[in-house]
Amino acid sequence: MWQRWVRGGLLALVVALASFLVYLLVTRTESVPPPSSASPGPNGRADAGIDQFKFTQSRDGAVQWEVQAQRAHVFEAENRAMLEQVQVTLHGAKGWELKLAGDEGSVDLAKKDFVLVNRVEPITIQLESGYTITTNHLMWADEAHEIMTRDPVTITGNGLVLKGTGLVGKLGIEEFQIEKDVNVEIAQ
Repeated sequence: MWQRWVRGGLLALVVALASFLVYLLVTRTESVPPPSSASPGPNGRADAGIDQFKFTQSRDGAVQWEVQAQRAHVFEAENRAMLEQVQVTLHGAKGWELKLAGDEGSVDLAKKDFVLVNRVEPITIQLESGYTITTNHLMWADEAHEIMTRDPVTITGNGLVLKGTGLVGKLGIEEFQIEKDVNVEIAQ
């Protein structure tokens, strides 16, 4: 008889503890932001988070390029900003303007270089000459005024389709070099 009382008491205690745990889980949960694909700083935490981030690079009073992002995480020790939902506008000496978009990217705040990445759709560069360059990863080296990628790239236009891996190019003079595995097709 007393064993039934002990079992009943233990069962009641287990039910009470389980109810208390469920109560804690329901009332004390905090939303945790999803992990970012941007690499964290040395201590894993940004020094600042900025909504509607804008960074402009000028030379001799003329705007060369602008980077805008919905959100930026700034790492001051690394002179770097990690960006989400990025829009880049490059301005040419002859008045041309080139707009690029990416899911994420980064800006080296000291060297004035930037990286642009798309995870699903490729980045599209529409040139004045009628050629279109597509790739999923693009880097800008400000000192050399070059765009580059080590990833697969496609250049189409004027009846040609060029595919390969890696690209180095000067936007101002529209001169580009695909680095390896080059395949050229003539469109019908």
